[in-house]
Amino acid sequence: MASLYIRPRARIFHGHDWVYASEVERASGSPVDGSVVTLKDLRARPLGSAIYNSRSQIVARRFSRQRQELDPDFFRRRIAQAVQHRERHGMDPRLQRVVWSKSDGLPGVVLDRYGDLLVLQTLTLAMDQQRMLIADAAASVLGIDQVYERNDAPVRAAEGMDPRTGPLLGGVPGPFEVQYDGVRFTVDPSGGHKTGLYLDQRRNHGIVAAVAKGRRVLDCFSNQGAFALFCARVGASEVRAVESSADCCSAIRANAAVNGLAVEAIEANAFDFLKAEEQAGARYGLIILDPPPFARNKAAAGDALRGYKELQLRALKMLDPDGILATFSCSHHVGEAAFLETLVDASVDARRHLRLLQRLTQPLDHPILPHLPETEYLRGLLLDALPGR
Repeated sequence: MASLYIRPRARIFHGHDWVYASEVERASGSPVDGSVVTLKDLRARPLGSAIYNSRSQIVARRFSRQRQELDPDFFRRRIAQAVQHRERHGMDPRLQRVVWSKSDGLPGVVLDRYGDLLVLQTLTLAMDQQRMLIADAAASVLGIDQVYERNDAPVRAAEGMDPRTGPLLGGVPGPFEVQYDGVRFTVDPSGGHKTGLYLDQRRNHGIVAAVAKGRRVLDCFSNQGAFALFCARVGASEVRAVESSADCCSAIRANAAVNGLAVEAIEANAFDFLKAEEQAGARYGLIILDPPPFARNKAAAGDALRGYKELQLRALKMLDPDGILATFSCSHHVGEAAFLETLVDASVDARRHLRLLQRLTQPLDHPILPHLPETEYLRGLLLDALPGR
């Protein structure tokens, strides 16, 4: 097994599991992209096993502190451990993220379960090369015989991989229905966004909807309309869902129809829509902002913060005197303090005082590891506008 010798002060000596090219002193044994390497300090003391890719800025990702190969038994053990974590915390076994990449010791592996179907993403080269082993291991652990890969994420380009989708086990799945907390959704694993249905906001849908009764609701970046549907279900007076994708708007309308709920789906760019609504003097009792990632790297963080502030400013100007704002960021590179600062700046410019009701985050099937801050990416704030201030 080839080895990488890591320079002092590298983040791996402080608990992190990533090694950047600038942190490697030298290599021995001619490591091959996609292979497993041993990490060592400059005294040749082992630091664990990592997957290697010279084409990535992160050249090595540690997955074990022991000497470990990527064999079938390893994948079965790691997937079984991930399943046990979710069982201990009472998560719905038929609708969950079964494996969340580095949080579950499988860097680059995302495995979502929708009933009797598993949808797999492999976002690192080594794991992509082992995708059939992963599919077989997951099917064995979970007793499922259908695994579909959705490897069309743009992030694969950073590892030198092309997009690819298709069945790994079983056939091509058609659209089917899932349900959680009493709301029904159509999932299309081969044609929908990402792995078929976003699972990271499941808990937050109910929390936000709990304050929606009797209010006029605007759900921006609605995707398949989950926030909008939950708000309509609890008795919101009117619900409007804004989404730039025509396919998503069709999904919102279909999901509303199957649930017997009144939701208006509006195909529009959310920034443009909010600007037009503000200029028209529109008012809402609850506004939800759940945009896609604005910062996929550190260099984009500044532009992302400006985007968040614009959204929040326009929303605050349209809130009723006692209105409520739910605002989210799924950009890891925008930290909690910076995100909160954009909100404060927006509230000053809008001349609105806010009261924090609740901080919102990702569910337990998207585990956060304190020593790997990159595992925390979803941040949300639920805020109450103070009248007469």
